[in-house]
Amino acid sequence: MNLPWLDPGDAFPDAAQAWDASQPAPGLLAAGGALDVDSLHRAYSSAIFPWFSEGQPILWWSTDPRMVLFTREFRLHRSLRKTLARFVANPQCELRIDSAFDEVIQACSQAPREGQSGTWIVPQMVRAYQAFHRAGFAHSVETWIDGRLAGGLYCVCIGRAVFGESMFTRVPDASKIALAGLVAFCRHHGIEAIDCQQNTQHLASLGAREIARADFVAQVAQNARKPSPAWRFDPVYWNGLAPPKPPA
Repeated sequence: MNLPWLDPGDAFPDAAQAWDASQPAPGLLAAGGALDVDSLHRAYSSAIFPWFSEGQPILWWSTDPRMVLFTREFRLHRSLRKTLARFVANPQCELRIDSAFDEVIQACSQAPREGQSGTWIVPQMVRAYQAFHRAGFAHSVETWIDGRLAGGLYCVCIGRAVFGESMFTRVPDASKIALAGLVAFCRHHGIEAIDCQQNTQHLASLGAREIARADFVAQVAQNARKPSPAWRFDPVYWNGLAPPKPPA
């Protein structure tokens, strides 16, 4: 099956045209094009995302099924609940949004994905998402401890459609705290789902599950038309997760 080749500015094929399980790379939709702000915006608005390695052309994907974390299904396991309670109660700990996007994406680019030996966040991707951040569509959620960036994640937001991209940690559970913060932020703003793209054991343990691509595309189309929330974090958002009092 031939793979469509895109020139910069070309329209993306319909997500339903992505390769199926009988093809060598299920979910692969097209190659080529560009990683400029307009292309990324059109891609995410159509449930399409870029993913490629050094030396490859830009590859565009729309997987089926799609891994999604519904924010009301987020599993705050007992150990993380205790860690989060201590974090929230400690005045030297803080969750921030967009205060160190460049540092977050650089740290993520050095951390391989689960089950992979290398990173997919090549320098071209870093530059593209930095521009996407400056345009207001990519955001970092950051765990700060004692004035230092301990972990975090970055994501994309089109309207009220949120797409998780990558996370990193320098301190145990720091990336999980950032994810919990993103979930709390989304719950506060009525955002029901966070795209996780592909199934991993780690994401499944936190409550993410697979849904049909057609359902995901419909959700994105609806949510992308809604106004985006203000990307800032207020500690009151933690109440949406109901963290317990810190252990004595």
